[in-house]
Amino acid sequence: MPRRLPLVLLIALLLSCLSFAKKKKKQELPDLVLNAQTVFVVIHPDAGEPVTNPIANRTAQENVENALTKWGRFHLVMSPQTADLVIAVRKGHAGGPTISNSPADNRPVILQPNDGDIRIGAQQGRPPGLSDSGVGPQDRGPHISNEIGPSEDSFEVYRGGDEYPLDVPPVWRYLGKDALDAPTVAAVAQFRKAIVESEKQRQESHK
Repeated sequence: MPRRLPLVLLIALLLSCLSFAKKKKKQELPDLVLNAQTVFVVIHPDAGEPVTNPIANRTAQENVENALTKWGRFHLVMSPQTADLVIAVRKGHAGGPTISNSPADNRPVILQPNDGDIRIGAQQGRPPGLSDSGVGPQDRGPHISNEIGPSEDSFEVYRGGDEYPLDVPPVWRYLGKDALDAPTVAAVAQFRKAIVESEKQRQESHK
């Protein structure tokens, strides 16, 4: 019996360490996301859409904005430089002829309720200054190609306030089929779940 005691103690110690490690699960989202108050939603600069649905990305952008407004956690703003977070959306498509830089993605005027307020302003669907390719000015006019894009919808969260927010990796990303479609807008629902879980993890780490 005395010889078996050290083995029992070792097992108990290992179980204790495993339990401690489980409780100290790494926080999924950084504090900059949990503390954010403002957000800017944009169509990803590289997004294309099928010629059969030239407003696919613009519709996805509006679906995300509406879902965020209903959630009520963030306030939508007009500029990536004044936003705590920048969310870039891209509608998936299986392939075939696509339109890049579609004029349908441009929104010269916005008149949209937001928690009792009205957002009014001039904003383009793909505003300049989000990314710097380093090769000088590029032609952002509409054109048709046969490129094969991702089939899943993309929802990427970046740090706002930077000169080129999309030139760094996103702090959170979600891919899913029809994830930007209303009325569910699954990408926003998953982002909301990630925030709730991360807040729980942050509270646990402060105990």
